Amino acid sequence: MSSSPTSTLPTNGNAQANGVKANGVNGHSKAANGSSPNTKRKRVLIIGAGCSGMSAAYSLSLSPEEFDVKVYDRSPSTGGSATSTQLPDPKRFNADYINDGVQGASPVFHNTFKMFDKVLGFQATEVGLQISFGKGKETFWSNVFPSELVEHFSADIKKFGRVLQHIKRFEPIFAVIPVDRMLKLFRFSPDFGERMVFPLVALFFGTGNETKHISSAILERVFLDPSMRLFEFSEESLLASVPTMMAFPELSRVYGAWRRKIEENGNVAVETSREVYEIHRGTKEAKKQGGHILAKTRRVNAKEEPLTGPDADERIEVFDELIMAADADSALKILSAGSGPTWRERKVLGNVLYKWDVTVTHSDEEYMRRHYELDYQPAYNAKREDADSKKAFEYAEKNWRPLYLIKMYEKDPAFIEMSFDLTHYQPQFQGTSPVGSGARIKEGQAPPSEREGTTSQGKEATTGQHLDPDQKEPSYSDHVFQTIYLNKEMSDWWTKDEVAKEKVILEKWWKQQSHRWQHYAFTVPFMWAINQAGSGTHTSFAGAWSLVNMHEVGIASGFSAAYALGGKYPFKEDEECARLFRLYYALSHMSRMRGEDRKGFFA
Repeated sequence: MSSSPTSTLPTNGNAQANGVKANGVNGHSKAANGSSPNTKRKRVLIIGAGCSGMSAAYSLSLSPEEFDVKVYDRSPSTGGSATSTQLPDPKRFNADYINDGVQGASPVFHNTFKMFDKVLGFQATEVGLQISFGKGKETFWSNVFPSELVEHFSADIKKFGRVLQHIKRFEPIFAVIPVDRMLKLFRFSPDFGERMVFPLVALFFGTGNETKHISSAILERVFLDPSMRLFEFSEESLLASVPTMMAFPELSRVYGAWRRKIEENGNVAVETSREVYEIHRGTKEAKKQGGHILAKTRRVNAKEEPLTGPDADERIEVFDELIMAADADSALKILSAGSGPTWRERKVLGNVLYKWDVTVTHSDEEYMRRHYELDYQPAYNAKREDADSKKAFEYAEKNWRPLYLIKMYEKDPAFIEMSFDLTHYQPQFQGTSPVGSGARIKEGQAPPSEREGTTSQGKEATTGQHLDPDQKEPSYSDHVFQTIYLNKEMSDWWTKDEVAKEKVILEKWWKQQSHRWQHYAFTVPFMWAINQAGSGTHTSFAGAWSLVNMHEVGIASGFSAAYALGGKYPFKEDEECARLFRLYYALSHMSRMRGEDRKGFFA
């Protein structure tokens, strides 16, 4: 969400005089249980329909007698960065769509997969995570087999494992020590950081070219924390050989089904292409209507530009509580356009640093070969004769299918460009159903209603009729790649113009959070100070940016914001899910689960 300048909100309650439609006390339709709008249910506004906003809405939808909820997002589809896009030539690529923002997750993302599978009926697909970092014999390495570079850094890799344990032991200290300083502190080789650690961090977090500045503690967490772990550490190759990742089903179907699910009890309404551009809290106008939050909203077009005249459908609505499930920048802008943020909100939200990246989805094999290693090269093998290494070499020769590829800029290897081979990563290219193999929901029950790249937001999307489940692996000329150029400020380093224009499928800009150490010193520890559901500002903040940029954290944050209002945590009986929820809720809301939802005082 974002804001734009508007006129001052009228204080005499004469909203119609300003040409803005003012809703009544609730501004909501009758609930499914037949209660009238005057029933004293909590009126909740959720700004943002990404994974955090949708999770909060799902939690509140489970109590239709207690909550009356509106979810607004200025994007034309739900899902936030979890979007799907129509492919232009399904027969050529053997797929009719791609997930173009969020690709998949670690199997330990228990809340994510519980929501997808048990609630919505979708099934993720297992895929072996193979990486290809560097170009040429001297700089290439992978987790699939030991290369000469891995052999060169073998001592550093073993020491790195010991250092992770030290960081875990003294985590509060290392939370404010950036990775580059940590590497110097423990006297690692500079080349080890540039060639192995920094690109690995970029893969973990999508940190752009801010990788040197992320917190050492959060790096340790993705190796050792059971709720956040992405990869197993290996003393032999840094990453355990070919860990299992879960590739998501078609996200436009997932989020379309999610929208229908949260609306089915009648107390939640989701509206996309609607911008919240001003928030006033604790004003006379809000209090006059028995609430605390006064929101000004309007319709936007497909480019997310405000409409004018009657098409704008401008509204003034009053709510009791606000959940801001937008990025920190946008939340601050919306608050600043209205009655203003508190000094705490200004400090905490203003500390989150964002960078603009651009992704180019394309089918340019020549570009990929010029900058990355696509094929297995026996000449790159480490000079090892042990049985495990020989087995790895044999496996690579038969099964080399890299998903993640990273190029270091030679003028400074700490800075990178990264790519995905979507044909290797996403299961629809192998003929797997867009809802997932073995999914409980059927394709016809989950149309791609949120899919982008169609004439009418998914209504004209093809639905798999061109796919051939028996088609063999296509040649690289028919693969779909996605290359990410990091940090707009560094665009003079980019090789984006080398991608053949006729082979570009999609170009899209993304706002990416930087996990710099300051984030863990001045934002994460103080989220509880600005989360004031039910008191003070009547505002809670949700989003993966509040901790670490992962879909799983986004979901936990949304559940936490709703839970703080009295909503239900839907997976309290599942310990694997509840572990992260408890940790997040304690950290960001300074509270523990309600007595009926926990086992024991400290649980």
